Amino acid sequence: MIADREGYLRAVEEIRAGHGPIAIDAERASGYRYSQRAYLIQVFRRGSGTFLFDPPAIGHFGELNDAIVDTEWILHAASQDLTCLREVGLDPIHLFDTELAARLAGMPRVGLGTVVEELLGIHLAKEHSAADWSTRPLPQAWLVYAALDVELLVDVREKLGEILDRDNKTEIAAQEFESVLARDLVVVRAEPWRRLGGLHTVRGQRNLAVARELWLARDAYAREIDTAPGRLVPDSALSAAARILPATKRDLAGIKEFTGRASRTQIDRWWNAIQAGLATTDLPALRVQGDSIPPPRVWSDKNPEADRRLKKARSAVTDAATELNLPVENLLTPELLRRVAWTPPEPVTAESVAEALRTSGARPWQIDATSQVIAQAFVEAGQTPEQASEADS
Repeated sequence: MIADREGYLRAVEEIRAGHGPIAIDAERASGYRYSQRAYLIQVFRRGSGTFLFDPPAIGHFGELNDAIVDTEWILHAASQDLTCLREVGLDPIHLFDTELAARLAGMPRVGLGTVVEELLGIHLAKEHSAADWSTRPLPQAWLVYAALDVELLVDVREKLGEILDRDNKTEIAAQEFESVLARDLVVVRAEPWRRLGGLHTVRGQRNLAVARELWLARDAYAREIDTAPGRLVPDSALSAAARILPATKRDLAGIKEFTGRASRTQIDRWWNAIQAGLATTDLPALRVQGDSIPPPRVWSDKNPEADRRLKKARSAVTDAATELNLPVENLLTPELLRRVAWTPPEPVTAESVAEALRTSGARPWQIDATSQVIAQAFVEAGQTPEQASEADS
């Protein structure tokens, strides 16, 4: 593993001297650390070889980015790694995502190990995928595992490229790769504490205020010591404390669900958070009003017309996906279809549906493949039985 600037700069020149696309992967310490930074970056290029970099030791990768930015970068499940790569100055402008390409190629399973085995006939062991990559020194077996994650990506890219060409999906793939690069992958939530596991069991504004303060206290401490919050105190423990509202610090420690390695060592922190929640005048709303639409299971009661539109359109889009040998969620995301079914354009035509899809972020190829069938499904859903019978005849 290259862990100094001098070795890194030598590697940059070796990579620059290679040929063809660049295979890149990154390993994080999800579930162990608070940050989502890269703790290992792997690079492979034909004519250069494989390089394993230690990002915390090296710092910024601007020189490497300058050397390869005009080259195609190959990543598997790029949306998972782009944020941590950009954090150190690695930002592609030409992408080939082998996971996404495998989906578009109609492969039923798209994990890297499965794709490698099916396309290349090579079994790729994946036993260290959930390891703590912030460990130093990294075990040799982990480094071998990490190297294999990129050494075969160029071969996989070539095989997938042939399949996409054969199936006339090369332009579709290009639009999807461009969409991944343009997407804002950093999600900023207005009230992230509302994603606390078990929060649905917490009743009342005061209890919710305590849950919020406990979540904020844990998040601040986790950030301070760079540890995954759930490793300190699990969500279920915070929800239990907010639900019960212990009267004393001893009562808090006595809650059977209040577990975790920091549940006792940081008891003062959690107790102070409970007191802050009990004292605050800033009480959270019981429910958050947003632009979300109801779940489809209640549509038949709340909006029967939309329910009929959705069922008709979902069947039509599924048929279109089958014909194209694509997963239906890649042809059109369920959320996007639900939105246009809930609030359809007026009047319903292929052109108006296409515009609605475009406004919601659908790619051109998706619009071309679905706008007509969705419009037809909406029209049929709005027909009376007599009208439908006349149309069939």
